[in-house]
Amino acid sequence: MAGALKPPSAFAITPHKVSLCILVQIYASPSQVSVPFPFSSVSQHNRLGLYLLALTKSCDDILEPKLDQLISQLREIGGLLDHWLTDHLTSRLSSLSSPDDLFNFFNDMRGILGGPDSGVMEDDQVILDPNSNLGMFLRRCILAFNLLTFEGICHLLTNIGIYCKEAISSCSSYELRRLDDSGNDLESLSEYENMDLNLVFKKINEEMEARKRATERVSFHLHLPKELSTLVEDIEVFADPKSEHYDKGRESSSYASSGDLLRDFDPNGGVFLRTNWQIQGYLTEQADAIEKHGSSFTLNAFELTLRQLQKLAPELHRVHFLRYLNSLYHDDYFSALENLHRYFDYSAGIEGFDFVPPTGCNSFGRYEIALLCLGMMHFHFGHPKQALEVLTEAVRVSQQHSNDTCLAYTLAAISNLLSEIGFSTTSGILGSPFSPMTSVGTSLSVQQQLFVLLKGSLKRAESLKLKQLVAANHLSMAKFDLTHVQRPLLSFGPKASMKLRTCPISVCKELRLGYHLISEFCCEGSTMTTDGAFSTAWLKNLQKPMGSLVLSQDNSSRNNSNPFLFCAQPSSIPGSVLQLVGSSYLHRATAWEIYGSAPLARVNALVYATCFADASSSSDAALVHVKLVQHLAVFKGYKEAFAALKIAEEKFLCVSKSWILILKLQLLHERALHRGHLKLAQQVCDELGVLASSVTAVDMDLKTEASLRHARTLLAAKQFSQAAAVAHSLFCMCYKFNLQVESASVLLLLAEIHMKSGNAVVGLPYALASLSYCQSFNLDLLRASATLTLAELWLSLGSNHTKTALSLIHGAFPMILGHGGLELSGRAYITEAKCYLSDPNFSVSDNPEVVLDPLRQASDELQALEYHELAAEAFYLMAIVFDKLGQLEKREEAAASFKNHIVALENSQNVEDLLLSV
Repeated sequence: MAGALKPPSAFAITPHKVSLCILVQIYASPSQVSVPFPFSSVSQHNRLGLYLLALTKSCDDILEPKLDQLISQLREIGGLLDHWLTDHLTSRLSSLSSPDDLFNFFNDMRGILGGPDSGVMEDDQVILDPNSNLGMFLRRCILAFNLLTFEGICHLLTNIGIYCKEAISSCSSYELRRLDDSGNDLESLSEYENMDLNLVFKKINEEMEARKRATERVSFHLHLPKELSTLVEDIEVFADPKSEHYDKGRESSSYASSGDLLRDFDPNGGVFLRTNWQIQGYLTEQADAIEKHGSSFTLNAFELTLRQLQKLAPELHRVHFLRYLNSLYHDDYFSALENLHRYFDYSAGIEGFDFVPPTGCNSFGRYEIALLCLGMMHFHFGHPKQALEVLTEAVRVSQQHSNDTCLAYTLAAISNLLSEIGFSTTSGILGSPFSPMTSVGTSLSVQQQLFVLLKGSLKRAESLKLKQLVAANHLSMAKFDLTHVQRPLLSFGPKASMKLRTCPISVCKELRLGYHLISEFCCEGSTMTTDGAFSTAWLKNLQKPMGSLVLSQDNSSRNNSNPFLFCAQPSSIPGSVLQLVGSSYLHRATAWEIYGSAPLARVNALVYATCFADASSSSDAALVHVKLVQHLAVFKGYKEAFAALKIAEEKFLCVSKSWILILKLQLLHERALHRGHLKLAQQVCDELGVLASSVTAVDMDLKTEASLRHARTLLAAKQFSQAAAVAHSLFCMCYKFNLQVESASVLLLLAEIHMKSGNAVVGLPYALASLSYCQSFNLDLLRASATLTLAELWLSLGSNHTKTALSLIHGAFPMILGHGGLELSGRAYITEAKCYLSDPNFSVSDNPEVVLDPLRQASDELQALEYHELAAEAFYLMAIVFDKLGQLEKREEAAASFKNHIVALENSQNVEDLLLSV
């Protein structure tokens, strides 16, 4: 049938697996001692066992290692036994010179397996459990050998000969002399040079020529019990040596650096893929690496690996999905779309997904999963309208096919799309008869629709016991509750009294519920992902720099292995689970930033950067670095912030619309405003405006940021009417898209614009409206800033309102001094001093320190920020106070400092004009 998938072929017995069987025989020798020969300690014995277990589970490559690589690893873990292990392995392989030798060898393998037929065992006898990982591997090898025809056994002997010849040719002269000095006669290793196999088959070269014409696998039509057949369901693929040699010659010049990912292919040698289990694990690990590293992941080298894998195993259609991911994260739209279509055309969306097919689902494929992937691809490339249309179609198909799992993921994707991308309306898209919003009507706002979708997706995920999706939905609900006031969906009927405020308790509750996933991940975790990643990391640790051998029992060994290598292993928690748990801390940091607690935001960001950096995606890791650098800029000044930014730039690629690039532009703009570089500040605003362009999808947060900074630049240039127009337009946009937190900031900016333009009375309603927003959304730090602006407005109305302004400032001081940065604290100190100086009942001579202390604090903090205008104002007020006190020397010092900041402002303008003209 055209639409049917080919079943995987048999588990192939290869020279590498024969080598592993020899090592397993050494490890589980049926001797009568608890520590079999040649091991001198339990530690040595366990090392070899861990190594063999890792070899059968690791997913670090698609091809089996060669003999020289196996020997190299044995030297790392063997200690004093490395000579004996390598000599025994090579001599045992060279002794397999006929089919009878192979029959006797695999017959001996049965003796190391325990079971009901193993007879009476002694207490200290070493017997391998048949149901253990190594026992299952050995049983599969024995069964795969028993399934071979005589021709297949001859092929195996030929491959073993080539396997040993490659090890001899790759061995250095020094290593050959060492082998000779150790008493291992090289003749035992080179027996294949003079081996006479004419009784069994023709020469090896003739065999390889025959293999070129017979690249298809051998099919065996044997009637076996189902339980035994399942043990050998794995990939067995032989490469086409001619095509491999051609590809190597054609691509070696372009991808010379990809040697670590794909070894060179010998046209005269056998190439063997690893087991299907290991290849699937390798592809899963590479998919995780692509999603983690994004565009920094190597494109060409991995593409070469996938091309070779596709050639060696054309039935492994998941390769197309990996090529899709690779193109997706390198922003190659056409290649990503082509490979996505190929994957679903060839595999019908069945291979490589963990979704459980629903009862009665179409056996020819799952169209709804293809639509889900296509919608997420459009979302990634910045096509929100197309993404929403495709995802809505995925909802319809999922409902028709009763695929509740895909429906739950699709609803979560639509929720994420609505929350990330700005939509003022979804009418005509979510209003179809199969739309998830049909039951409640499309008259709801986008935010109400988003709330319904989040609730529906969470309910479905809980009913289907999809733990990771449940955790992700809890995080999305926390993000929604953080910035939205929940209102009743119905516009009629009796309504209970409710406070129109956000609920921080609900946010913390949702974050905690998402965090609990770590205790339940085993219910949904993949054995392939956990064991494969664990074993791969174990083997990679063999090649890391060595430490002290204090804990090693072989202190006299020349082995450089890390003593912690065999006890301190990587965490077995899946990376996706760690990423979700880390996201909860990232959301906590964001929540505390919005609520105004800088210390708690910094602590959660540090926890994420310390504990979850390895499991996080490059985007999330860059975001947490952005939060930490922003904290430095606000509380320590630009010098330390730019030093930290330089480190972050070296760690993360500064590509378009990346977090690091946006942070750099933000810091440059703020420093330019503080130094008085207004033209430079405007150029930076233009750069932010380009990043927020609708050509690459509308990022509402970035668009709001660019407009807000543009208005502040106009305000610094004293173009009040233009600044007010930009701010008013921005407020209308925020109101349209229900951006409440941003609306509070824009209202505060409008109040500041009217205050500096001399219309304090007009600015009062804006400041009061901003205070109302801050109270509704628990924006404590922004509320303190709005209170400070309100105090400045009252002070601008005349000296009769100084007590009101001073009372407001003192009420906001605890929040400002505890959580505000240098700029906010400096403004508060200056405003407090101005209130005292404007009060006709206050005498400077009676209590001068009440004014001088805050002014000194303000000058120190504002100089750290290089905020010349406010620092000059602080020194100007200090000069007035010293003049009233009659301290002329200090007055001159303050006046000189005032003059220096004014000159710095003027020089910055002149230098800027000169640079721009050049």
